[in-house]
Amino acid sequence: MFKTNSKPTQLREGQVDTMIGSQVVIRGDLHFSGGLYIEGRVIGKLVALDGQPASLTLAENGVIEGEVRAPVVIINGQLDGDVYASERIELAAKARVQGNVHYKVVEMTAGSMLTGRLIHAESPTAALPAPEALITADARMD
Repeated sequence: MFKTNSKPTQLREGQVDTMIGSQVVIRGDLHFSGGLYIEGRVIGKLVALDGQPASLTLAENGVIEGEVRAPVVIINGQLDGDVYASERIELAAKARVQGNVHYKVVEMTAGSMLTGRLIHAESPTAALPAPEALITADARMD
């Protein structure tokens, strides 16, 4: 009756498998695959399943309060948290992001706002230890 697919399939551009409507508020972490479209509010982490094609689209009136980890992230709403886009991230004209954006490819449209840092996934600074680790290592050398 239901068809199960054991191997990942290609995700089509703009594909929506799951939609969180404008009147919905979700509190808690959400793990997903496929196309996730958010018009409502999510308070918690949004994490794409490893090895599965996934994209997250945050609509203009959508809000996320938490970390986002997905291959493809398209933001046109408000995001308070860090973003880890392993393939690409698009910040549309109404995007308002407060947090660091870790990306491989980034597209920013005029009007989008970012309060945080853009960190390229392959940059040398991404591999540096946290400043706290450097301080404790220096203190032990004395």
